[in-house]
Formats: sequence, structure tokens, C-alpha cells
Amino acid sequence: MLASWQGCIWMRIDGIGEFAARDARDAAEWSRLAAFCARHGQAAFSRDPHIGGHVTGSAFVLSSNGMSVLLTHHAKLNRWLQLGGHCDGIADARFVALKEAYEESGLSRIRLLSDAVFDVDIHEIPARGSEPAHLHYDVRFLMQAEAGKITASAESHALAWVPLADLSHHTRAESVLRMARRLEE
Repeated sequence: MLASWQGCIWMRIDGIGEFAARDARDAAEWSRLAAFCARHGQAAFSRDPHIGGHVTGSAFVLSSNGMSVLLTHHAKLNRWLQLGGHCDGIADARFVALKEAYEESGLSRIRLLSDAVFDVDIHEIPARGSEPAHLHYDVRFLMQAEAGKITASAESHALAWVPLADLSHHTRAESVLRMARRLEE
């Protein structure tokens, strides 16, 4: 389904949602995600190692005042990133992103700021143990914390509210910095 709104083309994928490509990078990532989902159907949301990747859901969680973002110091990757995780067979990326945000943050109330996909990032995950190198088709949603105290899960070394203005001091991950820039658009 395509629809024009404020100069953007809105596109939809079942199990993912709607997305408005802002530039050529967005359009290319969305196109790759759509092709992967069309090719693999429900398996795209699994962890099947034989298809070369899987859909993941992430949350860019803003503080209640909107001035900071919650980052996790990921235990396996040893980097500061947004919250998120594997769909594990659930063909609803928005639900997975929200579920992961709750599980990884300890927050008691998080509000989805839009049903639309905020960002898409396709990146390679290196081989680890018996798991081969594969792609994460990461679908990101914009959220805001409303209540609760943050508590790191076992998947994280730490959690931190990072002021958006200082984000580049905590991470060099272009995909995280891009999401912060999107807030200014």
C-alpha cells in the first residue's frame, strides 16, 4: 500500500507496519526488508539460521521530558545501543519492540509515540559460536518513558539516560545517531 503524506511516500509491510522513507537510504533499506519478508514469510520473524537473517524490533525510548534517550550497554556487543531484540517467531515488530523495551529497561510504563516505523537498519551480526554470520533487519519504533525506575537486565552491563545533545559522546553507532537526528526533522 502506498500513500503520499507531507511529501513522503508511506509504505506498509505485514507484521512490520507503515514507514515513510525520508531519503534514498530509507527507501533502499525498506525495499530490502520488504523483499526479505516477501521471500521468507513467517520465517523472516524466526531465528532460522538457514535464511541468512531475521527481523528484530527496537525501541528508541525518550525520557519523559524528551531530552534524553535510554541506551543499554549491550553485554554481547560491548557497545551502547537502543533497546531491542529478536522476534522469536512473533510476526509483529511493533509488539516485539515494546516488549523488549519493558524487559530490558525495568520501566513500568512506556508509551509508543507513533504506530509508524521510526527507522529501519539492516546490519550484519558476526558469527558467534555455532551461529553463522547473519543480517538483522532491525525495525525501530519511537517511544517515551512515562513511569518506573530503570533496571538493567542480564542482557546488559548497564543502562543510562543519555542527553540527546551528548549522544555522540556515548556511541559512534551511526544508526543510533541517525535516530536522534530524525527527531530534529
